[in-house]
Amino acid sequence: MYIVGGRILTMTGEDIPDGVIHIQNGKIVEIGSRDKVKVALSEQEKLIIVKDGMIMPGIIEAHCHMGITEEKKGMEGDDCNETVEPVTPYLRAIDAINTMDAAFDDAVAAGITAAMIGPGSSNVVGGQFALLKTKGRRVDDLIVKAPAAMKVAFGENPKTNYSGQNKSPATRMAIAAMLRRELTEASEYLERKEQAKTKGEAFQKDFSKECWIPVLKREIPLKAHVHRVDDIFTAIRIAKEFNLRMTLEHCSEGHLIARELAETGFPAIVGPDLTTRSKIEVQNMDFKTAGILNRAGVMTAITTDHPVSQIQYLPLCAGLAVKAGLPMEEGFKAITLYPAIICGVQDRMGSLAVGKDADIAIFDGNPMEVFTRTLYTIIDGQIVYDGNKD
Repeated sequence: MYIVGGRILTMTGEDIPDGVIHIQNGKIVEIGSRDKVKVALSEQEKLIIVKDGMIMPGIIEAHCHMGITEEKKGMEGDDCNETVEPVTPYLRAIDAINTMDAAFDDAVAAGITAAMIGPGSSNVVGGQFALLKTKGRRVDDLIVKAPAAMKVAFGENPKTNYSGQNKSPATRMAIAAMLRRELTEASEYLERKEQAKTKGEAFQKDFSKECWIPVLKREIPLKAHVHRVDDIFTAIRIAKEFNLRMTLEHCSEGHLIARELAETGFPAIVGPDLTTRSKIEVQNMDFKTAGILNRAGVMTAITTDHPVSQIQYLPLCAGLAVKAGLPMEEGFKAITLYPAIICGVQDRMGSLAVGKDADIAIFDGNPMEVFTRTLYTIIDGQIVYDGNKD
């Protein structure tokens, strides 16, 4: 396949007006201006001609519950929170994602080619997220990375769920203590396992602790649900105690402590700002947060937190963040390159470069503007949405 013409936004610091992208076997094999990339179509190859459109990496949703909390399904389609046990690290998102959820088609039609999907925030430890492509019927065929993160939550949600059951955690102190205890036990388990391996001794695996090993080895991050300033700092405190990687999810009051967050080096996934301030801890939620964090030096992605706000409006959320102060170029990166880096898949997606997956979105204008239409969505070199037909 060749894509010819248009304005190519690579997210690597180079924009290519009137360029060419050559795709083979699901990967980008050539990219550049027309005078550098020769179009030599074989009989089997397709040609997409883009006149005045915008060509960019497929958009990435860095945090959502698509397919786990299905739209219009009620209890029958809601598998987001196991609200009977506050610590459930062994739950896997891939066992609950229904790819028949209409949100997948909505995502594809909006140029969204990948999504980080996982459990909600009712538990102190919710379970394992997975990064999936957005087109297909079988979850196993869509997996890019699983597990991709371990969900933990601070603040109102665990308190509201478990204090109502007359059990811990009823306070923020209990949330932090339960997470520390779980991490301590998991660290001790890993130490015993490695000692047994060194000594050549038999070791009995513990299903509830094995899932922590990628976290403790810094292969995947904690995905920490935090809104309020105090919860953000508690999450950082615990991550540093155990020397863990972590992403700050929502980070609604991050703009109040932007300098301090930049010093920690932890990235933020901001949103969902396109929704009501439905509880106390989101009273300072605002589209300005992403821009303030970005200017302070915090790597910042933007999320819809679907279905809290609908996934197809992710580009518009980036546009509203730009309107509130996020630089335009950073707005594009906040839904492409930065989520790829934060989710640990930048070797495959998030920018347009030779060797990367041919996940590409083509629009008739800037996707952060409300009247812009998706012309094509391409995943692994296949056209999965054609705006002229669908």
